[in-house]
Amino acid sequence: MNFFNIIPLFLGNLGMTEILIIAFVVLLLFGGKKIPELMRGIGKGVSSFKQGMNEIQDEITKPAPKKDDDAKE
Repeated sequence: MNFFNIIPLFLGNLGMTEILIIAFVVLLLFGGKKIPELMRGIGKGVSSFKQGMNEIQDEITKPAPKKDDDAKE
């Protein structure tokens, strides 16, 4: 899937001018040094979320532990 095919899905009817204005405002608010830190934090959050989802999926799909008749409490 091409990246440029995905952009209209989450940006709606925004044109290039609106995108540039939004980027400029974000740059003014956060500054050039804070934006990479912000993106790094978002990336870590997304990867942590994906890892948690994979762990849940593995937990669901793994077979149930076998019960031994000899190990009664």
